[in-house]
Amino acid sequence: MRSGVSIYPSAVVTVRREIGAAADAVWAVLADGWRYASWVVGASRIRAVDPAWPGVGAQLHHSVGMWPLELDDTTTVLACVPKRELVLRARAWPLGAAEVRLTLEDRADGCEVVFEEDVCAGPGLLVLPPVRSALIGPRNAESLNRLAYLAEGGSR
Repeated sequence: MRSGVSIYPSAVVTVRREIGAAADAVWAVLADGWRYASWVVGASRIRAVDPAWPGVGAQLHHSVGMWPLELDDTTTVLACVPKRELVLRARAWPLGAAEVRLTLEDRADGCEVVFEEDVCAGPGLLVLPPVRSALIGPRNAESLNRLAYLAEGGSR
């Protein structure tokens, strides 16, 4: 999953959540690039979405942070298996970039989403893995809470 060079070992952070909606409903949220800022903690707005999203190579153009400290950058699809897996490279330069893998698995009463992330480029690679995990884990848990809310119909 990692493509950058770090002086520390990998610190892939894995967060799991059971969602009370079918994988189809969760995928509908993931496949709508305009909703990215609604569930990804830290993304403040979406500026543009490639029509091919979430196809491999497609990008969404987002802003990270809050005004006046917003950074404009992109997230690119690295791999996509519809309704099953989405792998992204999320950038927030000059802070760095991360590789993210979201995996969906149907369950009898909904689906389980597994969210894996680690820094793959930039200054974040110099941060000790336990510190990266302490920052990434809670943020991704909240992102999954927001994703669940949207997939379960909370945005209606």
